[in-house]
Formats: sequence, structure tokens, C-alpha cells
Amino acid sequence: MTSLMEVPIGALLSLLLDQVIKTAKAAKDVLIEKESFKILSKYLHDIEPVLKQLQLHELKDSQSARRALEFLSEDVSTAQSLIDKCTNRSRFYLLLKCRQIVKEAQQATRDIGRSLASLSLSGTEILADMSEKVNQLHHEMQKAEFKSSNSQLKIIDKLNQGILEHKTDQGFANDLVEEIARAVGVPIEPSEISREIASFKQEREEAALRKESEEVFFLQQVISLLSRADAAKDEEEIEACYIRRVRTVEKYGGKGDFIPPFNSFICPLKKDVMIDPVSLCTGTTCERAYIKAWLDGGNDTDPETGQHLDDFSLRPNVRMRESIEEWVERNYCLKIRSAKSELLLGSDVTTVAALNELKEFINDNSINKYWIGIEGLVDIIVSILGNSHNKDVKRAVLVTLLVIVKGHAKNKDKVVDSGGLDYIVRCLIRDSITSKAAVELLFELLLDGSGWNVALLKKLSKKKSCVICLVNLLNGAVVESSEKAEAILLKLCEEDDDNIKHVAAANWYKPLINCLHQGPESSRISMAGALSKMELVNQNLKLLGEGGAIPLLLDMLANGIESKSAALGALAKLSACHENRKLIAQAGGVPLILDLLFTPIVPTIIIEKCSEILANLSSANGTRFLVDSEESPLYLEEIVTNLVSIQQKPTLCEAIRKYILLALLGICRSEPERTETLVSGSEGLSVILPLLEHSNPETREASVKLLSCFSHLETDTVTAFLSSSKRVEAFVSFFEDEKNPELQAAAAQILSLLPNSDISLTESLIGSGALPHLIRMLRFGSSEAKEKALGAIIRFTEPSMVDMQRMVVEMGVYPLLVESLHSGSSLSKTRSAATMANLSRSTPNLSIAPEGSGFFCFGLNRSRTILCKVHGGVCDSLTTFCLLKADALPALVKVLREKAGSAAKEAVVALATLVCEDDICYGAAWALHEAGAIDPLLDILLWGTSDTKEEVVGLLEKVFTVREVVDSYGLDAKLSLVKLSMQEHENVHVRSKAMKVLSQLEHY
Repeated sequence: MTSLMEVPIGALLSLLLDQVIKTAKAAKDVLIEKESFKILSKYLHDIEPVLKQLQLHELKDSQSARRALEFLSEDVSTAQSLIDKCTNRSRFYLLLKCRQIVKEAQQATRDIGRSLASLSLSGTEILADMSEKVNQLHHEMQKAEFKSSNSQLKIIDKLNQGILEHKTDQGFANDLVEEIARAVGVPIEPSEISREIASFKQEREEAALRKESEEVFFLQQVISLLSRADAAKDEEEIEACYIRRVRTVEKYGGKGDFIPPFNSFICPLKKDVMIDPVSLCTGTTCERAYIKAWLDGGNDTDPETGQHLDDFSLRPNVRMRESIEEWVERNYCLKIRSAKSELLLGSDVTTVAALNELKEFINDNSINKYWIGIEGLVDIIVSILGNSHNKDVKRAVLVTLLVIVKGHAKNKDKVVDSGGLDYIVRCLIRDSITSKAAVELLFELLLDGSGWNVALLKKLSKKKSCVICLVNLLNGAVVESSEKAEAILLKLCEEDDDNIKHVAAANWYKPLINCLHQGPESSRISMAGALSKMELVNQNLKLLGEGGAIPLLLDMLANGIESKSAALGALAKLSACHENRKLIAQAGGVPLILDLLFTPIVPTIIIEKCSEILANLSSANGTRFLVDSEESPLYLEEIVTNLVSIQQKPTLCEAIRKYILLALLGICRSEPERTETLVSGSEGLSVILPLLEHSNPETREASVKLLSCFSHLETDTVTAFLSSSKRVEAFVSFFEDEKNPELQAAAAQILSLLPNSDISLTESLIGSGALPHLIRMLRFGSSEAKEKALGAIIRFTEPSMVDMQRMVVEMGVYPLLVESLHSGSSLSKTRSAATMANLSRSTPNLSIAPEGSGFFCFGLNRSRTILCKVHGGVCDSLTTFCLLKADALPALVKVLREKAGSAAKEAVVALATLVCEDDICYGAAWALHEAGAIDPLLDILLWGTSDTKEEVVGLLEKVFTVREVVDSYGLDAKLSLVKLSMQEHENVHVRSKAMKVLSQLEHY
């Protein structure tokens, strides 16, 4: 065998380094006293660079150096031995020894630190650069203090107290086993617990071989106490015990559901059956708690015989306790079989009673969980849950099953195997009480010891209805149901990404947002892609935004193409919600999206999604959200120019073209003055006009709406484009879509902006059937639609085109114009009055004067025919377009009284058409008088614009040729005209005309 002195020191150093690394790694994997071993592992890792430094600079071979390496190796070996002991032995046993383990780990750490100090002295020159770090490490390891966790110490104290107080009740043992199992990470299953107790027995035998009598006695007490727990019992033994008890009952006769106790089972003090019987020195047996209280009260006699007690010690009466337990178990057998009979009867009343009884004696002794399963009651109870329609029965079944399966893997399997999962899921959608019981049962079924039953989770994942039901419970009023449902859903989502999509589809987005935040890139891409395909209403989109999805999606734009594409698809979906647009802007998302959109070489899918987001951002809000992260406006001119440039690409896909048009439309509507010139200057009109004939209806619609924003800048270009009848027909088709009033209004707006003088275009529009659609818009459209329709209709009423005028009137336009004057918007009133003026200008030529009749005074005629008092002939609204016959005067006067600016001016112009060019104006003057028009006309001289005042003065000049009118209004007219003529800021021409009318009035 080679002596260590013959091994090169470099090799020794390498072996030690390897030993330290392996021990540090092993310390991390210890399951008991994790914190202590984690600290030990950290210190060992800190020693690693010190050894590497010594190895790198070739530690000088010396006896002190070799001894230092040897000491350090021995201390690390001691630590490794402790780690091995804590890795390979029973976890239950290690918990009991936690104080000792912590003490050994602490000592091992300090010993290693002391040896490290010796080694550093041997390599002072080499370690000079890191001497401070080595000294600090040595100091920390020498001062290291390890402590067991409080929770573990409490468990040990509880165990010791149970042994001291001779605890024998099963409930205490069950709780203690469960606490120990959870503390050391052992599943609470009979097989696992039995294995741990078997390890205890092995430790006891080894202690006996070492002749450690105290250790043997202590371990025996621990084994006795823990073995009383249900989870510590062997299932085959439990089943055999049940069969023995049943046979005994059958021998007894099996009548009734209760076997009375023997008298010896009754405590003389308690007067009831004993649970923990102990014997006195006299042989009398009593309940431990009662006799202890008897003796503590100063009594020194036997409570049954009165005999004086020479010895006050209490000895457990094991045989009596076993006999009582056997009697109790026989009665349990009777009750289980009786309950089974009642459940099979099918009566709702007896079923509920039987279920309640089962719960009670399971609470008395949890061994009944096993026996109920052995007797086949689980399958029967599950069947009742599926078949019963009584809500009280269903509730009772759910609560009872929860008691039966709690902490019992076999019964859980029975419930699932008998189809219980489906029945439980159906109960999740019932009333709050039933759904609470159902979700609690489902939660318990999914637990597997200290963890989750992965196989059952996968099975549950296939039931999409379950996911929806659980999501519905999240928003319920019962907090407990909500918490359990959320825990199940989160675990389902943790196990399978598809479940994240399912719960999101059911309108719960927390797991999806969590995945976007913390999931791997592949999962984030998958979630973003799923989000982009979901059908979501505005409220759901808002919830996603409020949940924090938007910044997470924007972060994904820094990754590869697949990540960008998925994130942009989701952002496009979210940006359909107004609140989310604001969040995108606040998060600085708009510049990122524009950069991607305007980058020369980018995949089409990226451009499409960016353009969709931009369209959503600007369609309803214009430029409001076109800002950077500090909410400073972006350079609009550059954005518009780039958008028009993209639109000019001949190979642009239809989706992108549509979104770019919508984005431009939103921007133009929001900032008309800034963007109209930009679009026009970028040859935007030449790009947009051809799109009116595009094959895609959405593209055509967007182009019409955009064109309506700035076609007034280049009316000649638009008119030239519409010079062909085919294009006019295509344009008129926009009016045919009655389900899209916004499109109709945009088309009408374009027509309203084109010059009315183009007779050829007007005739083409007539031939293509535009007029009926415009009239229908005027009759049934919104306020905005009516404004646009009136702007287009006016071109068909030019006085030079009487036939067209007649066509318009015959379509019923006059009543609509009058209605518009009464209730329309200011612009509608302006356009209605202007249209009336056009029609009225043709009336004098169309009015038919009767043969042989001369002029008349104020509309009265000697003939039997009722002639128009204004035009002196036969008039009506359909054939001569007479304002008087159309009953339009009251409406026009109403507009005058409203002082509605341009509408008032057009009303004055319309009224002025009543006044003939002849010197005789009796009829018109009298009609204006009767309509009450003169006073509001005079008022206009005080508040109207110069143009309107000029129209009024011109009208008054003709009206005041009639003496009767002068007599009625002359004084008021003079006052108004004098004020007007004296206003220095007024138009000179208007003042001159006012003075002329004053002079005219002076002649009367």
C-alpha cells in the first residue's frame, strides 16, 4: 500500500478538491434540516476557489502542508458521513434526531473552518491575494450557529408529551403522523408510513445490539404511539380484522345495529365506556383522566370498593382496552352494514340519515374509512350522487364522501373508478352550498399525500366543462369555494399549458398572464398566439390589459420573429379596447410598433399586425395615443408620409392596405388641418382614388371614408376620376349598403364637396340611381347622414335643370326639407334652406297665370280658381315648387328667429326668392307679413354677419315698396337701418344700401 507521504502533494490537493466539490453537492440534496446543510454546502463551495488557487500556484510540499491537507480531508469526510447518515436513514427517525444532527453539522462546519486556517498558513505566499477572503471565511465558519426549525421542534415536543401522558387515542396519533410526514416530505400513505415505522424498528434492533437500553425503550414508545395512526396500519391486516369482526357479529346474530357493552367496560367514575383504561393496585379499572382527577382531588380510596389505596400508581389495562376496542369495532361493523341496507333502500330520508351516521362514526374512528370501502359503500354512495335529483341528498353525499376519502388514497381511487369525477363536476354548477361541497371534495381527491395526484390532474384536464365550472366559482360569493377552485385551476395550468388556454377561454386570465411573465419563451409564444385567436368582448380585453399583459407582450418584441409575430397578434387583439390603447401608449409601445412597421425588410405578418394595431390606436382616437412613453406627441408628418408610402406599394397585401387606410383615416379625422395637405402633397389622392374600384369591399369602404376627409382639396381630380359612367355606377353602389350608414355618409360627403356646375356628373349620378338613395338617407338616416345627403342633393336642384328639380320634388323632398328646418342640425338647416332657394327660383316661370285675369291685390282674384298670392298663378309644391304651397315659410322664419348664422343667411336667401323682380311685390310682402318674417329680418340687421345683413337689406328694399308693409314696420325699420348705417366697422356697401332703404322709407 502506498504511503500518503509518497503521494505528490499536488495529487493530494486534487483529491481534496474533488472531495470538497462532491460533499458540497451532496449537502444540497439532504432532505432533513435543509437550511443547516445548505449553509454547510455554501461554505464548502467557498473553500473550492481557495484550493484551486493553491493548485494553480503549486503549493510547496512540506510536512505542515501535508498535515493541513490531511486534517481538512478528515473533517470533510466527517461532514460526508453525516450527510450519508441523513440521506440513507428513515426521515421520521432523522426528525427525532434533528437537534443532534444540527449540532453535528455545526461542529463539522467549525472543524472544517479550523483546518482551512491551518492550510492557509501553509500557503501564505500563494494565498496573499485572497488572504482577507480566507480569513473572513475562517471567521464565519468558526462562528457558525445552526438551529432546528421551530416547527420541527414543536413536533418533537408534541411526541414527547404524548409519550409522557400515555396518549392512546387514535386522533392524536393520526395528527402526529400527519405533521411528521408533512415536515419531512413523506406522502401520507399507508405504504410509506409503514416503511418509515419499519425503519424505526430497524433502528431499535440496532440500538439493542449496541446495548443502548434507553434508546431501545424510547424507540419502542415512539413505535407504539405512531402505530396507532390509520396511515401506519397495513391494509391487508385491516381487511382481515374487518372480516373477523363481521364473522363475530354474524355469530352473535347480527340483529339490530348495536351490541351493549359489558359491565366491566363501564368506568365507576365516568359511568360510561372507558377509552384509556388503567388499573389501580386494588384491581379496579377506571378511565385514566377520571381516576387521575379523583386522586388529585385528595381521595385515597378505591372509587368502586372504597378500599384504601396503598399505591397510587396507574397501570395501563391493555387487555381491557383491547376488549373495549374490539367491542367498539363490532358495533362499527353493525352500523356499516345497517347503513348499507338503508342506502340500498333508495329513500331520500333514510339515505341522508345513513350518510350522516357514516360521517359520525368515521369521525369517531378513522379505521371506518377502510371498512366502509371494504364493505363496498363507496361505489353505492357514488351511484347515489349520480342518480339522485334531490339537492339535500347530493349535498349529504358530497360531504360524506369528503370525510371518507380525506387522507385515504384507496377510497379516492374507488370514487374515481366508479365514475364519481363526472358526478362531482356536474355538482360544481349547482347552488352555492352544493358547489362548495363539490369543489372541496374535488380538491381532496386531487391531493396525493403532501403533493398532487398528477394522473388525476391529467384526467381532469380532459374535462373542459370542469375548467369552465371552476372558473365560474372564482367569481362566486363563497370565498372558500373560490380559493379551492383557484388552487385546482392553478395546478391544472401548471401541469399543462393547454389548460391555461382553456381557463383563458373561460375568461380567467391570471395563469395566462403569469405564463407570459415567467414561462419559457416557447410557452409565452404559445400563450400570445392563443390570445390572438380568442373571441373576446371588450370587458375581457380590458381585464387582460388591467392584469398586466400589455408590457409583457411588448417585452416579447425584443425577441425573434416568432415571438414578435405572436406578441403583435395578441396586441392587435387587445388594442381593440379603448383602455388598452392607453396602456400601450403609456408603456412606450407605439414607437416600437412604428419602428417595426416602417423597417424596410420585415416579414409581411409583422407589418400586418403592426398596421392593425396602428389602425386600432388611431381609428377612434386619432392621434391621442400616437405618443412616446413620456406621452410626448410623435412626429405626425413622418408617420403620415410613411403610411402613404406603404400604401403606394403595388404588391401590398389586402389586410395591410385596409389597416393603413384606417390608420390614415383616424389621423386625418383627428388632425384635418395638419394631415390633409400631407396626404395630398404625398400624392395620396392618386393612391386612394383607384381603390374606389378595388375588389375588396373593406378596402373600398376605407378609401371612400378617407377620401371624404380631403377630396375638397382636389375636386377637379375627383371629378375627372368620376368622368366615366362605370366609375359613377361603382361610386353609387356605396349608397346601396343601407347597413353601413357611415359609408353612405362618406360617399354623400364627397358628392357635396364636388362643384355643382358639372352637369355631366350630375346626369351620370341620376342615371346610376343615386338620387333615391340620397332621399332615403334624408328620410331615415342619422343626423350626420342627413347633413351629408342634403349637401349632395342640392346639386340636383340647380335652377337651370328644372326636370331634375321636378324629379327631386316628386320623390318627396319638400316635406323632408321642412322637417329638417324644424329639427335638423345647423348644417342641415343651412343646406335645406339653400335647396329650397334653388327650387323657389324656378317657381315664377312654372306658375301658370289664368287667361283673362289681371293682377290682384294680396292674392285675391275674381276667378274661381284659387291663385297663389305670391306668384299670381296656379301653384303647388310638386309642379311649381312654391314655398308658400309647401308650407315652408313658418320653418324658414323659425330659422331666422334661432339666429343660426349661416342657416339664417340661407333662409333669407330662400325668402328673397318670393320677391319678384317686378315693381309690384304685394303678394310676397303680404305673405312675409303673415308668416311673421319682417320682425326677425329687422333683428338680423343688429346681430347678423355682413353678408346676411346685405341679403336682408336687399329684401327689405323690395318689401318696402308696399305701402301697407311700410305702415306696419316703417318705424322699427328706420331705427334698425339708422343703427346699421352708423356702424363704422360695418361693410361700406351694406351701410350704403341701408341708407338707400331709409331714403325710400322717407318718401312715405
